[in-house]
Amino acid sequence: MDPITQYHNAIVEAINKIVEKERESIVRAAALLADKIAEDRLIYVIGTGGHSQNAAEELFWRAGGLAPIFPVLEGGFDVIHGALRSNIIERTPGYIGKILRMHGLSGGDVLIVCNAYGINAATIDSALTAHEVGAKVIGVTSIGFAENVPLGHPSRHPSNKNLHEIVDIFINCWMPYGDAVVEIERCAQRVSPTSTIVLFFALNCLVAQTVQVLVDRGIEPPVWMSANLPGGDEANQRYFERYGHRVKYLK
Repeated sequence: MDPITQYHNAIVEAINKIVEKERESIVRAAALLADKIAEDRLIYVIGTGGHSQNAAEELFWRAGGLAPIFPVLEGGFDVIHGALRSNIIERTPGYIGKILRMHGLSGGDVLIVCNAYGINAATIDSALTAHEVGAKVIGVTSIGFAENVPLGHPSRHPSNKNLHEIVDIFINCWMPYGDAVVEIERCAQRVSPTSTIVLFFALNCLVAQTVQVLVDRGIEPPVWMSANLPGGDEANQRYFERYGHRVKYLK
């Protein structure tokens, strides 16, 4: 099978599993997000790793995205400062908990933890810290990966816990073990990762369902319009006024 077809089939298979098997979890998570938005709370989102951080950016300041999003964008994860440095930071126990507290995560809030691997120190500490302060946790990760990584592996949190085991609501993104899925003859390593696409798909399903819940409750959804469309800046101004002083990254 040619590489393009292999990749297409793998992505479609994972997306179909999200739609078929994760609907109930997405509906439950959307109801929780709608509750918090109705309470005028922010939705905290963290992607706990180099490329996982893109998930927090995906939910923030996007056309058709929810406005009351607080992305926990941690420079230590960003590969712009070095790939190995990013690895070191995401594997450092105790680091990210302090960052979450600094950003104001507290009782009654909700934190979405996004990491398709679901095992590193930053991922597990994010969930544990949220529970310590009294916040609810929605985890978006892959059982198929986490449960196949040996206990004691360097990439694991010292507790050897898996994200999907310690969250309030779990959404499986169905990333295959190993992430990359395309096999090419005379190349020992599979290529073409799936984690970003399946994470983003699951998250945007959650956004869509949350908006549906808000509409069904008679609440106007706070949704960004593309700033590149005529009238976009004007439409978005009210959300800057409402959330700009509460979400540091909107400045």
